[in-house]
Amino acid sequence: MTSPDLHDLTLGDVFRENRRSWPEAVAAVDGATRLTYPELDDRANRLANAFRARGVEPGDRVLWLGQNAVGILETLIAAAKIGAILCPANWRQSADEFGFIVDDLAPSVVLWQARDIGGLLDQARAKTEGNALWLQIDGDGADSYQAFLNGGSAHDPEIAIDPATPVLALYTAAFDGRPNAALLSQTGIIAHNMGIALVRQIEPGFTYLNSGPLFHVGTMFFCLATAHLGGKNVFMPKFDAAEACRLIEQERCTSMFLVPAMIDEMVAANAGGKFDLSSLEAMRWSQDWNAMVREAKSPWDRALGGYGQTEVAGMLTFLALSAGGAGSHGRPSPLAQIRILGPDETEVSPGEVGEIAARGAQMMVGYHNRPELNAKRQVGAWHHTGDLGRREADGTITFIGPKLRMIKSGGENIYPAEVERCIAGHPAVAACAVIGVPDPRWAQSVKAIVALKPGAACGAEDIIEHCRKHIASYKKPRLVEFVDAIPKRGFTPDYDALDKAHGGGGYPGS
Repeated sequence: MTSPDLHDLTLGDVFRENRRSWPEAVAAVDGATRLTYPELDDRANRLANAFRARGVEPGDRVLWLGQNAVGILETLIAAAKIGAILCPANWRQSADEFGFIVDDLAPSVVLWQARDIGGLLDQARAKTEGNALWLQIDGDGADSYQAFLNGGSAHDPEIAIDPATPVLALYTAAFDGRPNAALLSQTGIIAHNMGIALVRQIEPGFTYLNSGPLFHVGTMFFCLATAHLGGKNVFMPKFDAAEACRLIEQERCTSMFLVPAMIDEMVAANAGGKFDLSSLEAMRWSQDWNAMVREAKSPWDRALGGYGQTEVAGMLTFLALSAGGAGSHGRPSPLAQIRILGPDETEVSPGEVGEIAARGAQMMVGYHNRPELNAKRQVGAWHHTGDLGRREADGTITFIGPKLRMIKSGGENIYPAEVERCIAGHPAVAACAVIGVPDPRWAQSVKAIVALKPGAACGAEDIIEHCRKHIASYKKPRLVEFVDAIPKRGFTPDYDALDKAHGGGGYPGS
């Protein structure tokens, strides 16, 4: 490795500095584990050196198959220090989906959890190729994550790493039938951290409750910004309303990942004011909720949201930067440039709809092992988001919707192509299409329109159970309707006709 450049700054450098700047600050809380910044950095060093002794080299992948834990953060720091790439994958998947990710990513090391998903991972592992080292996250034997980490030296590896190289891989929703791993660079993450720090106004004492999944960019980008600014990250394996309330009171959490359904559950769990949630600065919601939490002071919480995607490390535009603006999704991050492009790749005029394209440090390096897709998404040195938008006359941005149809249910992105691919594998199905129907609790629910093969017998529950076995449960249809034939527009289903005939609607951006 060459010597570091004067102007380089890596994620490893950020935590090297944090141990000096915040020697007594608590960096992470995970159950009974409490780590200061020096202690967190020491553990990351041990892990980095253990990886190197195992033969993990720059560009190699480390796969995390488990729920939220401080181990995700310390593994990311370790990967940053040796040039490896961490991928925390969705743990709410089927054995087939787990197997696809293991084969697709070809990791050198797999960190896996037995609790809740061990049986599914055993099935996936039996069918996958490769010679990865599998270490159990929640085990205590010789092949456990903790034993492996303890075997490494706490001495900082001090390797010169190019900050433009990828360090984090996050699988996107399966918009073409299979998911793709977006590769985010160290520079990209640092840049996005600064954007979040500015808009959220992260100050000393900021404490973030990782209540959403860390395989999702929506939680990950706040976790990393908090750690970068010397704040405290509190980890819970998966969301539980009563436990979230308890942790907010115990750790005086300032912020957390929230969607409306989670808020409603927390209001019910805190009936009678059992927990003190007054430290939490959160979005306005119901009268009961507003009485429990602190009125937000930061621009982010006053104007929550904007537009973003995994491929840009999180948020590309912020509502907080456009108070009173005409656009529904705010103005671009100060670290990004946006154009709205027509079919000929030229920028369209304000008020016209086109594809959102962006440039800047936070754009992904590309998708892992997807050269053709990368070439398509990075035409002309611009990241093509695959989403439609409009720049308003005042310069603000309005997100219109995906160029490819997407269903949004309970905060999760669900692409019909993936669900259709699963349903089409049922032996009784001749053809199918998937639409989203409005749902008062989840925004949308998945509805399958199914045509059966002649003489085949199959009920709605058969279709739902088939999906439950082969894809993540939240993607399965809640509703199934049988028809004689699926209307087509060319070679694809006529989704507009299906929406009209079967109650579809409520899509993102509509």
